[in-house]
Amino acid sequence: MKPIIFTGLLLVCLLSGSCAPSRDFDAHLNSIVKPYLFSIAGWESRAIPHELNQWIFGRQEKIDDEIGVVTEYFSSTERIKTLKSEIESADTGNEENDLALLEAELYRLQERKTALAGVVERIIEKQIRDTLTQQDIFNPIIELKVNFPPVNFKLEKTPYLLAISPRDRIETMREITLKPSLILEEIEDIEARADELGVSSLVVGLGGLGATYPAFVTNEASLRFTIDTITEEWLHQYLAFKPLGFLYLLDLTGLSRDYEIATMNETLASMVSKEIGAMVYEKYYSEYENGANQKQAAKPEFDFNREMREIRKTVDIYLARGEIEQAEEFMEQKRQYLASMGYYIRKLNQAYFAFHGTYADRPAFISPIGLELKKLRAQSDSLKDFLNTVAAMTNRQDLRDSIK
Repeated sequence: MKPIIFTGLLLVCLLSGSCAPSRDFDAHLNSIVKPYLFSIAGWESRAIPHELNQWIFGRQEKIDDEIGVVTEYFSSTERIKTLKSEIESADTGNEENDLALLEAELYRLQERKTALAGVVERIIEKQIRDTLTQQDIFNPIIELKVNFPPVNFKLEKTPYLLAISPRDRIETMREITLKPSLILEEIEDIEARADELGVSSLVVGLGGLGATYPAFVTNEASLRFTIDTITEEWLHQYLAFKPLGFLYLLDLTGLSRDYEIATMNETLASMVSKEIGAMVYEKYYSEYENGANQKQAAKPEFDFNREMREIRKTVDIYLARGEIEQAEEFMEQKRQYLASMGYYIRKLNQAYFAFHGTYADRPAFISPIGLELKKLRAQSDSLKDFLNTVAAMTNRQDLRDSIK
């Protein structure tokens, strides 16, 4: 799951070809993705008037049981997933009575979930805002205790992202947002046609999108994931007003590519969002989370993170030797092995590692930047100090120099 800042600017550069080393490549790529592009401007034109209307005319009714409303929403999300699976099974088995009952329950839950969404958004926004205030994190511009940007998000079905890497190395070349309505056949067609251009491509679903305001957050995830994602998207908006975030914007638009800056920015946002998220869970949802965790079946003993680290190391060795086909065959073999162990990855390739590899705090990936940021966090007096210290950096050497 990776948030993308100011994707609209990236698309402008893509369409104009001015940000890319190869105009021909961008022209061919644009012809592939043009029918499927997600319009951020179109979404904003619908979302912003609605938000203004709610802000000016909306009545903020007091909710007696805010925790109950939020947990009902996310319990409904999980139940809807189960119902869809049960409906699919009942449909293939021609059990009409059971199918009708399941469809009726599904419709009722979807209607209830839609009705709760706006209230849930306001409740979680306040909880995150209050937690940021407790950490003395307000805004990136002036030393005043004024929250900016305001924590604001919409729970909706999120767009897809087309990630592209060169085949001979793991590195992000392009990231393009696509419509959330894509079906699997369209996704595979886009990837196949992009791969014909001599690159490695992957279409992934996004957990959130920080390029928009309000932020775009998936309405199909768990409570814990959702709060982390909301916080992370807000942090990307916060960082955009800082040197690190501005340089990341230049990287995304292709004006000044810097994979280390991208990794620092994504990892910082991920680390801080997890800390803030943990505080929110502990204060508001510890009982709900504990209950949800107890319901999860125990997984077999298999270290997915360690396996992914070893796969990435081996792929890097192959690519360093120029053995591209061998690297790709190895990744496909490992993808099938992971599936046999209960971890299904639709497509494992260079683009997969390029997309996920900018989160260097995650143990599945091998960037030393994650370890350096963790060292700096351990040495920092507070979460705010850590955030603002890294946000002011302009290169990885700044990070190394900051570690005591």
